[in-house]
Amino acid sequence: MTVKVGIIGATGYTGSELVRILYRHPEVELVSLTTRSYAGMPLHKVYPHLNKYCQLTCEELDRAKIFDISDVVFVALPHGHAMPVAVEAARRGKKMIDLGADFRFSDFQVYEKWYKVEHEAKDLLEEAVYGLPEVNRDKIKGAWLVANPGCYPTSAILALAPLLQQKLIDTGSIVVDSKSGVSGAGRGLSLGSHFCEVNENFKAYNVAAHRHTPEIEQALSRIAGEQITVTFTPHLLPITRGILSTVYAKLSSDASVGRIRELYRDYYENEFFVRVLPDGTLPQTKWVAGTNHCDIGVTVDERTGRVIVISAIDNVVKGASGQAVQNMNIICNLPEDTALAGPGLYP
Repeated sequence: MTVKVGIIGATGYTGSELVRILYRHPEVELVSLTTRSYAGMPLHKVYPHLNKYCQLTCEELDRAKIFDISDVVFVALPHGHAMPVAVEAARRGKKMIDLGADFRFSDFQVYEKWYKVEHEAKDLLEEAVYGLPEVNRDKIKGAWLVANPGCYPTSAILALAPLLQQKLIDTGSIVVDSKSGVSGAGRGLSLGSHFCEVNENFKAYNVAAHRHTPEIEQALSRIAGEQITVTFTPHLLPITRGILSTVYAKLSSDASVGRIRELYRDYYENEFFVRVLPDGTLPQTKWVAGTNHCDIGVTVDERTGRVIVISAIDNVVKGASGQAVQNMNIICNLPEDTALAGPGLYP
């Protein structure tokens, strides 16, 4: 089985990472790459690290054309741009994976409130499936439209899912403190991601106002079976790749650290891409760089009665393009780890 794949927005960081992963996928043929800025240019001229691995030339987006020749289309565009693509995918009966936010919310009003964009494909929201395989695999299997999760939500949801499922924490006490590398800001130029602004610096941003907050709350509410509200604070690290999230919550019962760790091991026992670390070992971003893994470490502060969960992912892989390929493998009935298995780079 050969899956013909097109990528809309191939010259951003997530688009180029999709190409890097998919070139080694034995069941995939890349047939089309689109761009708004580099039409007519071979992708390896934009990203020289792909030389000899991708010879395709970037094209202007022609929705009819890309769906004519593709079985699956990845959309790696800023929010607000995937809606007309999804309409075309629905009309053609093709599969689409959106790496942006346009189809992550079941309530279009939540999307419009946080993203300040009118949703132009509201009728497709019921058909979209939130693409976090470790908690939503069965629904993903039958989907044609997958909303790939955001990077911060991936780290937070995987950190909290076992505790919420077993109702072991006070749901009003959740604090998610996350730090991300600069690649999360994308390739576009902005003052906040300039070298001189980021180097030797560490800062919080969008405090109490980050757009990933309602996405985290929606997913956690579904797991818990009740409305969840969290305090989420993102920070910018002077590194290229990686997210480290430290999650705090008040335990609702006297659960020992041994019981909590056993819960996590059992919950993720069959999840290849989640690694629950041994006792006394806590995640580091370098350990997951270049991988589709999420590393999780758990401890309990017995003095305060709080559980502390630390998760680490590569924001460009498990937080974006790797997870998107994981979703493609699921909807195409391929082994889930195809083109994704393997350790990262170290040091």
